[in-house]
Amino acid sequence: MKRASRSLLSQITTTQKRITFSRIFSRDFFSNIKNENPLLSSPHIKPAELLLPFLNTTTTSRFQNTPTRNFSTQLIKTPPLNPRQRKIKEKSDIEEDFESAVTTEGIMSAFKAMESIFDEDDPKLGLACLKVGLHLEHEGEEPEKALEFGNRALNIFDKVDKGSISVAMTLQLLGSACYDLSRFSDSLGYLSRANRILVKLESEGHNDSKDITPILHAVHQELAKTKTALGRIEESLVHHMKCLEIKEMTLEPESKELGVAYRELAEAYVKILNFKEAMPHCLKALQMHKAQLGDNSVEVARDRQLLGIIYTGLEEHHKALEQNQLSQRVLKKWGLDADLFHAEVEEANMKIALGKIEEAINTLKSVVQRTDKDSKNRALVYVGMANALCHQEKFSDSKRCLELACGILEKKESAIPAEVAEAYMEIAVLYETMNEFETAITMFKKTLSMLENLPQEQHSEGSVSARLGWLLMLSGQVKQSIPYLENAVELLKESYGSKHYGIGYVYNNLGAAYLELDRFQSAAQMFAIAKEIMDAALGPHHADAIESCQNLSKAYAAMGSYPIAIEFQQRAVDAWENHGSVRQDEFREAIRILEQLKKKAGGSKGDRISTKALPLPPTSESNVRKQLETIRSAQ
Repeated sequence: MKRASRSLLSQITTTQKRITFSRIFSRDFFSNIKNENPLLSSPHIKPAELLLPFLNTTTTSRFQNTPTRNFSTQLIKTPPLNPRQRKIKEKSDIEEDFESAVTTEGIMSAFKAMESIFDEDDPKLGLACLKVGLHLEHEGEEPEKALEFGNRALNIFDKVDKGSISVAMTLQLLGSACYDLSRFSDSLGYLSRANRILVKLESEGHNDSKDITPILHAVHQELAKTKTALGRIEESLVHHMKCLEIKEMTLEPESKELGVAYRELAEAYVKILNFKEAMPHCLKALQMHKAQLGDNSVEVARDRQLLGIIYTGLEEHHKALEQNQLSQRVLKKWGLDADLFHAEVEEANMKIALGKIEEAINTLKSVVQRTDKDSKNRALVYVGMANALCHQEKFSDSKRCLELACGILEKKESAIPAEVAEAYMEIAVLYETMNEFETAITMFKKTLSMLENLPQEQHSEGSVSARLGWLLMLSGQVKQSIPYLENAVELLKESYGSKHYGIGYVYNNLGAAYLELDRFQSAAQMFAIAKEIMDAALGPHHADAIESCQNLSKAYAAMGSYPIAIEFQQRAVDAWENHGSVRQDEFREAIRILEQLKKKAGGSKGDRISTKALPLPPTSESNVRKQLETIRSAQ
């Protein structure tokens, strides 16, 4: 939250005309204002003219009230100050000391002096509390103290005007401090109120939009982070879009910062696995950064890393590998070893996806030599090696690599729980691939127990719960699978929205479990929801959408509603037929089931039609998140 705090520190000067903090300006909006603000590209406007509104009229009044020296006349002696004038001067001197302080020690010392002379309800003291809180937040020092100063400022400002810019800035500080303390629900409350105030001020035509815009940007930026931390990833998109909209209005069309904003929006789409929407925003960022900074800049490398993730999500692995390798060249040039490590591991994964297993193994052998013995990085290389060996069906060697990885990761569960949980997810999937279902179930349960204590990982918790439920079904533990599948639906709906295609798979599997337990009506309801989602997200002729249609037919058949069952099965037959020779086996099987249903409808008895549980989408969310975090942590 440092960037947002720094941005808001600069805005204090515009909300209170008697106290100025003109030394501190917004990183995004003011520190490079000459290069970023279109106004300053005009030769008729000087930077100082734009900064004048942020300066305090106190300075001007001081010069006006200070006795002047007239060199053409005799010096006039200043009369002694009366008690009231002395008190005013003392306050003025203390204010000046406070506004000139820049270090934490200096600010705190000056604030104590202000406390001793200003009333607790004085708005100037409230503004001073806000400055101290924002400074502490910007420096990353003691978020509890920042929260304390923020609450004190809010109590003062609320008594004057609950809908003022000062209140909005204070609420932003409180939201930021609560986020740092992992009090995400409290953070959301403060930030939502700040947003409502700013929207109201905008709608009422506030005199100076320059006061509002940077604060509004900071609030939306932190709303995006907070909602992501609460697992409400889809909801965070609107705030990323608003941040981009503000920057488009404020920054130069081809600026570096605007390119970063496009990339951040692309990352937000990737988090909800919407790779098609992510693509144009990432390409726009890459175009801007290449034009502004050149092919060998770090920003271009970051863009290419993200583009590689997007291509992987779209299963265009050749393009993903090309972007990865272009990114690596820049990372090597700048000596960014940590980023380079992750890029090389991802290169190996891309080669595995392309069937270049030996090349992937050679890449990992090269990388492992540069890792420490018991490091997290070495564990990740072991997982990558296990993946490669699994694809070669060298299962015993693969399991040995996974055991080595787990041995390292178990020691790091308390230090880096989110990262360890992601690695455990990958390990569980590999055991599942090797048909080691019991071991996979154990690993998934272990992962789930860790994620349940990490509210910001709610979407991962939902994904693991869905995978675990599906795996329990495959191993014949249908009754035990239902609570996990039901929990997954609720968690994933909160994270991705109710219409995300991945949730369609979970509904389908939940329907299959209900049907297996003879809960026919519940099964039909789940299959109907799954079909609706998949038809909308994937199209009615997608293979998995057709399977959900067939499952819905089977549910109605189990209830004896043969006319409805025949109708849905006929739709499935027509859909498979549209695939031509590629899906001939599925087409023939669909016809067989249709004929069986017609016989049952005519009074003949037949065998019960089996339902088909669908595996979760092939994209590994843990891999996507791991790659995203690598890019984000380096920015």
